[in-house]
Amino acid sequence: MRHQLPLKIGVSGLRGIVGESLTPKLAARFASAFGTYLGQGQVLVGQDSRPSGLMLKKAVISGLLATGCQPVEVGILPIPTILFLTREKQAAGAIIVTASHNPLEWNGLKFIGPEGLYLKSSQVEEFLDIFHQGEFTYVSADRLKNIMQEKQAGKLHLEKIFSRLKIKAIRKRRLRVVADCANGAGAILLPQFLEQLGCEAIFLNTELSGSFAHQSEPTPENLKELCRKVKEYRADLGLAQDADADRLALVDEKGRPLGEDMTLTIAVAHLLGRKRGPVVVNLSASMVIDDLGKKYGVPVFRTKVGEINVVEKMLEVKAIIGGEGNGGVIWPEIHPCRDSFTAAGLVLEALVTSGKKLSTLAASFPRYFMIKEKISCPTELAYRVVLNLKNRYEKKGENISTLDGLKILWPDSWVHLRPSNTEPIIRIIAEARSQVKVKKLVERFRREIKETIKKLS
Repeated sequence: MRHQLPLKIGVSGLRGIVGESLTPKLAARFASAFGTYLGQGQVLVGQDSRPSGLMLKKAVISGLLATGCQPVEVGILPIPTILFLTREKQAAGAIIVTASHNPLEWNGLKFIGPEGLYLKSSQVEEFLDIFHQGEFTYVSADRLKNIMQEKQAGKLHLEKIFSRLKIKAIRKRRLRVVADCANGAGAILLPQFLEQLGCEAIFLNTELSGSFAHQSEPTPENLKELCRKVKEYRADLGLAQDADADRLALVDEKGRPLGEDMTLTIAVAHLLGRKRGPVVVNLSASMVIDDLGKKYGVPVFRTKVGEINVVEKMLEVKAIIGGEGNGGVIWPEIHPCRDSFTAAGLVLEALVTSGKKLSTLAASFPRYFMIKEKISCPTELAYRVVLNLKNRYEKKGENISTLDGLKILWPDSWVHLRPSNTEPIIRIIAEARSQVKVKKLVERFRREIKETIKKLS
């Protein structure tokens, strides 16, 4: 018998194993709690391409209807499109049925407020209080609303992006692009996006079958087919979305994956070349962002990992761009959320205006080497392990940050250890100026984590 994994509840929503920790009954209860929290109104309901999405979406719609909300079905759509539309349509909020990069047996719910943003920590607490108390504002039959459908969601999102890009210059270049949609939520919209930008595009994995062609995280090990196709078709670049289409990874014209951090690096450098302003990234983003801040004379702020943490700081300091090092670019002129479409638009514009090949553009930035790993560990134990390591390195007098897990900083390298909010794992992210040094860092802390797990188990 398989050990049942608990429901994972974090700042961006919840995830669980379908049929075990996440059931239609539970989804309906969460939707009723959210409807009660919002106080009725229109609520957008979208999903990713997972086979369990339809079942859970129907449960969510039932839970919303029961509390007097009017569900607006938007179908399978990228998360950034749904967030954009929530604000654009002045909806009360949105629920998205998705488990992002988790395997297919998982699914989850993301809860969006009226500004088209994930709920803040204080809002999550208030909403979860309603859920746990079970005091939902159910309405009588005569007050039940009709279910509505929104057909123009993608079009509105793309039009906003095009209005901020040098679209004529991009169209004139006729860039040759190979795009991997991972059979995810961007599989319909990305072809429309690249076609309207005048690109000669070849697409991989555009079926909405719910069966991901490969693990949907756009990491180098998952992009081997894309790398081959870029070389085969002699393309200018390759684009890879994740399942939710809020993250973007790049492959250069030589068929080499550039790493997720390069997407954010190119976007930040390009926008700072157009205008100056603060930049906000999370603790795990590359040191190259700090280099760019110094180059352009702008402040760089760092936050806890998690989109809403970055967004809140961006709004506070009026940042012109920000994001997370996992390929999540946030351009608030479009909407303050991670968005693979705005990321792609900025990268294409950077290529066109610089006149450089992608490999040349990437090589123009200071060189760092980053490794991301994860170690399986039950959630409660993971927090104890990281706390134990925090105490150890505080006593050693190291330069550390405890804003989010444990980050240890040295002049030319760092390591970040944190329990995941979405999976029963501890994440290890390390960066250094040499490949040898970053490998040694990861090996050292992998060993320390495993020893501490053993000690505390």
